[in-house]
Amino acid sequence: MRTPHRVVLIAGPSGSGKSYIARQTGLPVLCLDDFYKDGDDPTLPRRNGQIDWESPDSWDAEAAIEVIGQLARHGRAEVPVYSINEDRRVATRLFALADSPLFVAEGIFAAEIVGECRQRGLLAGAYALRRPRSATFVRRLARDLAEQRKGPRMLLRRGVALLRAEPAVLRRQTGLGAEAARGREVLRRVARLLAVHPPAR
Repeated sequence: MRTPHRVVLIAGPSGSGKSYIARQTGLPVLCLDDFYKDGDDPTLPRRNGQIDWESPDSWDAEAAIEVIGQLARHGRAEVPVYSINEDRRVATRLFALADSPLFVAEGIFAAEIVGECRQRGLLAGAYALRRPRSATFVRRLARDLAEQRKGPRMLLRRGVALLRAEPAVLRRQTGLGAEAARGREVLRRVARLLAVHPPAR
């Protein structure tokens, strides 16, 4: 049975412009970064004694799918508000779609739930943003410094590590079912999806 609303998943490496492209679609946007696990969660993965926030296991996929399902069926859901500076959820908020037939869910781990969303009949499309690695590195570092996510030295080290890992990240995301595409192509695809999905009633 078709749900009244369906989701467009936008993945891509950190700093690839997921949030920007999601906003450019004009659709309601669910930030999947709000589904990170709290910093004291015992199930968090670790590497060299430190929490590995780049691992999909640092993220609550089940909670994200549950919220996407509620949005698809009912057009509204309570979603968490996550503070990256504090490494924890600090609040919840009501997220509503009104009559929009589609909504975007964007985040570095969006590709992890492509298969499950497709199986449940929730998926309209899934994309992995790709852009020149140097542009991604600069954009990511500028964003993280501006938001004071961590100390500058740590952010620089993290940026270099992510730069090296970026090809592997894209391979994983496309392997999970997200289609690699530039930002403009994603916007064109979403426009075509909107043309065949009437407003929800």
